[in-house]
Amino acid sequence: MKIEKIELGPVTLRVRDIEKVTRFYVDVIGMSILEESEELITLGTKERPLVILHSVPQAKTNPRAAGLFHLAILFPNRVELGSMLAHLIERRIEVGQGDHLVSEAFYLSDPEGNGIELYADRPKDQWTYEANGHVKMATEPVDYESMLQAAANRSFTGLPIGTMMGHVHFKVRSIEAAKRFYHDRLGFSITTDSYPGALFLAADGYHHHIGTNVWARPSDPVGMETGIEAWTLLVNEETNQALGGTSSEWSLTDEDGITVHIKRTNA
Repeated sequence: MKIEKIELGPVTLRVRDIEKVTRFYVDVIGMSILEESEELITLGTKERPLVILHSVPQAKTNPRAAGLFHLAILFPNRVELGSMLAHLIERRIEVGQGDHLVSEAFYLSDPEGNGIELYADRPKDQWTYEANGHVKMATEPVDYESMLQAAANRSFTGLPIGTMMGHVHFKVRSIEAAKRFYHDRLGFSITTDSYPGALFLAADGYHHHIGTNVWARPSDPVGMETGIEAWTLLVNEETNQALGGTSSEWSLTDEDGITVHIKRTNA
């Protein structure tokens, strides 16, 4: 099976200090609070939820566990990403960077260590491919000066309309096990395996919706510690049935304990 016509929905994070983490996503990342209850806070843009925080004050950390490497927030264009970068510089937030040929990205972490990528894609007609059909990706310095210049007249007022969850990247214990789940079970196509110790997969001709790597050599599956609780895959009725879904919302868990909530949309 080859999965098609999908989108990524919100990522749910288990956090100890929900007030502190919420302030970060609102003040630094520029999200809005969409829904709020005693244990759950949903954040995102007016269009769509991006992150759900689940308050579990007694949760521990486990650096040996598999789980989230980063969630990746996709901006509508390079100018909007430049506006975000200017905002981060003004806030004196240190970021990592990477020009991945298909996209330009900046990296940071929330107060509880959950990785975040903020990125904008290059037009698809500028992507290049290997002889085997895999998309060419790399990690090079970002030309951030031209990006800031392009956004000089665009003040940051929060995440812009059109921002979405672009991909999710996981720390896994086995690339082979990740391939069995994300490729064989969910039907994502392999888009590149040229990075040592990593595998990238996607649907609909994208460069990657799913990233997996063994770089941190995790030894434990995801449990009840802080970090990712689930990610969300939005599918249409046909894809839902092809995956084996018999209801509009259901879940699967991979061999590392990472759970995907599969939700059927009306599109």
